[in-house]
Formats: sequence, C-alpha cells, structure tokens
Amino acid sequence: MPGEGGTDWVAWHTDYDDPSSDLSWRRRAVQSAVRCSLDEAGSEPFRIVSACSGDGRDLLEVLATHAAAARTQVRLLELDDRLARRAEDFARDHGLEGVEVVRSDAGRTDSYAGAVPADLVLLCGVFGNLSDEDVQATVGVARQLCTAGGTVVWTRGRFDRDPVEPTDEIRVWFDRAGFEEVSLDAPEHRSYRVGVHRFLGEPELLVPGRRFFTFTR
Repeated sequence: MPGEGGTDWVAWHTDYDDPSSDLSWRRRAVQSAVRCSLDEAGSEPFRIVSACSGDGRDLLEVLATHAAAARTQVRLLELDDRLARRAEDFARDHGLEGVEVVRSDAGRTDSYAGAVPADLVLLCGVFGNLSDEDVQATVGVARQLCTAGGTVVWTRGRFDRDPVEPTDEIRVWFDRAGFEEVSLDAPEHRSYRVGVHRFLGEPELLVPGRRFFTFTR
C-alpha cells in the first residue's frame, strides 16, 4: 500500500533483509551513531525522538542490547500502521517499556509535543524525500527538538537526480542553525550518507501547529 508521497514503505523496507544492500549499510552506520550517543549519555535519563521511524529497527535493535534502555524514553513517529505495529511488537518482545510508537505526521510540530527537547533526534530516511526548502526548514526546527548538547543523526541518499553532492548544503544549514558536525559517513562506493551533528545552543520552545515538511516522493 503506498504511503505518504506514493511510496510503498513496507516494500521499501525489504532491502534491510539483504545485508549487502546500501540500506543495510546505512542502517549499520546509523546504529553505530546511536550506540555512540547512548554510550556517552552516562547514567542520566535519556530521551530520543525518531521522525518517520518506519519499523524502528535502526534504533530499537541497538536499544534492545544496551544498558541505557531502562532509563531511555523513546517516541517513534510513523504514519504507516503496519510498520508502527512492527515497532510495537519488537519493543514489547524485547522489554523496551520506554518506547512509545505514535501514528502521527512527523512533519508537524504537534507530533513532538511532550517528547522534546530530546537528547537524540533521528531524521533518517527523511531528507531525500523533501524539497530543499523543507530540508532547510527541518534543520531549523531541530533547534526546537534538541536539548542543549543534543545530537541529530540524519541521512541523505545520493541519487542520479542530484547534480552535486547533496550533503554539502545540509551541512552548511546545520552549521548556520547552531550545530557542530561530529561526523559524516559518506562511502565513495555507496549511495548513503549518515551525518551526526551536535546542538551548541539552547533549545527553543516548540512552536505548535506548524508544518515544516511534506514528503514529495
């Protein structure tokens, strides 16, 4: 069943089952960044939000084996009910009681109310489906989603339609929004890019009722 933007997101997820696929490589890169963020969290409570989270495996597979799970609160935002149910089933089967799966539009600020500012924000599988204007707007809204010192993990594929390296502008936008780059994983022979940025400022109040992105694909 096609989802937002006309894509069948359940079918899209099947590439995860092939360990040699770019999507599987991307998942492992994201998971490495998630694990580093959890490792650095110390013993304090930790809050995570994930936009357009799919079945949540990029986060939940890490959390299921991490010592921080018991003190971590998670909100996954996913509109596709089939993928949301997969995430719920995984969280239940692995005793992840702090995981909340919300079937809500991640492109609206209201979907984040009560879950931000977060220590870790995942924007994975998002930017490649947006206009440049909406990517820039989303980077700006990340200032409302992150706590001081919070981390954003984001992805962007390199597609045939891209005339230049698509991450160049994204990195500039994060810099201008008050983030510092922690890392960029952009293998030469793979289509994925995984960026990690840390917020250097103070979190802004979440502006209710705002739409800041819409999927175009």
